[in-house]
Amino acid sequence: MSDLNDNSLNINFLKESVLKRLCESLDKANNKGWRKLGEIVKSDKRFKVSLDDMDMCSLKALEVDGSPSRSLLKLIGDQGCLVGELVEFLQIMGHTDALQCLKPPGIQILVQPQSVAVIAGHNLRLSCYAVGASHVQFKWFKKTEEVHNSSSPDLVFSPVRLKDAGFYICRVNCGNAYEFSHWAQVDVLDVPPRYGLVSLASEGRPRVLIQPQPQRLLVGDLLYLECGAIGRPLPQYQWYRNGVPIKKATKRKYTVKNLLPEHQGRYRCEIFCSNERTWSNEVDVVVIDDFLTIYRDYSLEKPYATDKVALLIGNLTYRNHPQLKAPMVDVYDLTNLLRQLNFKVVSLLDLTESEMRNAVEEFLSLLHKGVYGLLYYAGHGYENFGNSFMVPVDAPNPYRSGNCLCVQSILKLMQEKETGLNVFLLDMCRTRNLHDDATPNVVLKVTANIVFGYATCQDAEAFELSSSGFTNGVFVKFLKERLLEDEKITVLLDRVAEDMGQFDPTKGKQALEIRSSLSERRSLTDPIRPGDCSDAAEAHNLLWSKAHELPESKILDFECGVQIKMDFAAEFSNVLVIYTSIVKKSEEMLSCQAHITNLPLDLDVDPKLMNKETLEETGSFLLSGSLPQHCLYTRLSSLQKLKEELAFTVCLQVLFNSLDDLVQWNMDVNIGKPLTAKLDLNRPTRKNSCQLTCPMPHSPSTSPSHSPASDRRFHSQGPCFPQQHTNPYLNVCEPLHGAVGGYGDFRMYVDHTYQYENMPCSPFLNPPSIPIETTDDIDDMQNEFMNSLQLYNHP
Repeated sequence: MSDLNDNSLNINFLKESVLKRLCESLDKANNKGWRKLGEIVKSDKRFKVSLDDMDMCSLKALEVDGSPSRSLLKLIGDQGCLVGELVEFLQIMGHTDALQCLKPPGIQILVQPQSVAVIAGHNLRLSCYAVGASHVQFKWFKKTEEVHNSSSPDLVFSPVRLKDAGFYICRVNCGNAYEFSHWAQVDVLDVPPRYGLVSLASEGRPRVLIQPQPQRLLVGDLLYLECGAIGRPLPQYQWYRNGVPIKKATKRKYTVKNLLPEHQGRYRCEIFCSNERTWSNEVDVVVIDDFLTIYRDYSLEKPYATDKVALLIGNLTYRNHPQLKAPMVDVYDLTNLLRQLNFKVVSLLDLTESEMRNAVEEFLSLLHKGVYGLLYYAGHGYENFGNSFMVPVDAPNPYRSGNCLCVQSILKLMQEKETGLNVFLLDMCRTRNLHDDATPNVVLKVTANIVFGYATCQDAEAFELSSSGFTNGVFVKFLKERLLEDEKITVLLDRVAEDMGQFDPTKGKQALEIRSSLSERRSLTDPIRPGDCSDAAEAHNLLWSKAHELPESKILDFECGVQIKMDFAAEFSNVLVIYTSIVKKSEEMLSCQAHITNLPLDLDVDPKLMNKETLEETGSFLLSGSLPQHCLYTRLSSLQKLKEELAFTVCLQVLFNSLDDLVQWNMDVNIGKPLTAKLDLNRPTRKNSCQLTCPMPHSPSTSPSHSPASDRRFHSQGPCFPQQHTNPYLNVCEPLHGAVGGYGDFRMYVDHTYQYENMPCSPFLNPPSIPIETTDDIDDMQNEFMNSLQLYNHP
């Protein structure tokens, strides 16, 4: 086998494929063909080429597969002509096509290093994979300086530090040839750990971690605004003032020296990464020329949080009740938005009762004095005597309070932590549960920091929008449009309620209700100023951050020479996507595939949904378009059920050119406990767990927080209890025929009494399963909203 990098090789030992292309090139040429080559060789004293030899070569053209060039090359090859000497002759001729045939095969860089923005203290890997005619070597550079110990295709920073920020490039050598990779910029963000460590954003999805801050400055001062996002590839920035792009303001940091009055305005930054775009908070920059005024304004200090923590739970795959769609999309969208506000977000799907209790316990462990705590729940639920209950996916039918979690009990425990702000956003039905006659007793403190945002009013249902794909519920559809606004949280929810009130499909059926005892102007955009906390709280913060780090990418080297790259992405805190790609294989291999097998039984993964060529085939619809193509994807949900480390087998199947049967290699892989598997949410629930209910009922009309400053708002265009409607977009039927567990013809009247028609006995002797579920189609919303919207009630 020839090596074109070796100029000392005799031309008779060239590869047949190379020799064939070379002869074809010389045979076709006229002025620069084989005859010209013979003349040049004849003039060289090292070789003898006579006129008779040239005539013999020309006669080869008369043969069917004859080639004058091949005959001439064989003649001079027998006399010891080397590849280097033949190259010299062709250079004299100026025959570029023939020279191209003898050029060593170029180095092919298969994977280029990507620019990226990461948090200081996290791990980072830059990768450059290449193939060549022979063994390839790697060397990394930071600008013009070699990086120490960087002879691997992967440049690993463990951990990455601020000093590691800069531009990197990789040189790939193959014999005497070399190629450089693309430049890759590494931007390192200095984000304090208690601001909410998050794993590196999925490819194409920027995540804002550093928000610009409002400022009041004097004329002539320095304006300094900073915005920071992590993402792959490197996020790009564009600053705006009063909605207009600022020229040449495309850096992470925006500064103005010698501030002037015309620089006053509202500033925000647009961040884009691939096809994904997001925005920073919008902040006010006030420019004044009176020192006394600015001193007086600073004395009115803006509220702040010592930390921000959010628990988002979406239950949709119920075992004994109708399944839902919207909670998955709602939790996903709110997770991304809250992380932009520097919240530590735990986002979980489909939790059982014990898992929900343990998740809340972990959530509470992150709270301490001054922390902003936010709990969002989407799924089935009900409300009795002013207390709200969240229904786990394993709840029996019918369910009672003992099978569910009481929101007010969680609030009571949050109050004991002396949190700065408690926000509950409940996207569920608030109808009565006739099977549950418990009278819970949750005595709450009189505090001025509680905000409830109910997706619907009392004794009413919540709805989710659905089409052929996945869409938000009605509440989150409007909430996500305003969540980043720098407004008092109650003002923000008021505006959401007004937006919902203009939504024709749910007028008179779903209206946001706000209950608040908030006395200060606290907003979700408030800055974080870490305070003192105990060692235990610090330990929980560390555990939380570890539980949200993705496993590191892996390169699997098989004995046959195949290299497999394995990467990971988090769809939710308990949903992991593994995707594999082949980065190196031999030319002798006709096909090559790597499959993940032998996953732990705890995860209960359907083998038919593993190792798919598209994310949609695995059941993952939210990450589509943000991950690389030409991979095999496997989605692992319910990671909270994992009891041991996640170990599995990668099965490599190769079909060689020379063989008829597949050849198989196996490699065992262990990635530890990924994401929230580290939290052991599958552990037995403690007997005195936080969500037990007790004896003293609230009045249904009483706010959960009995504060003199309490405020209760209803935003409704009409009654929110079921009744006959003439809404052209909705026909939520009363009677509720076909309702799950329903009996006969059921109507609720203004006095909140229940009447059943066509029933042989009293409903209170044999009540229906609660909550009653309905499904209602919206067929005529095509023109006003989206294609064929349907409306489902979302208990």
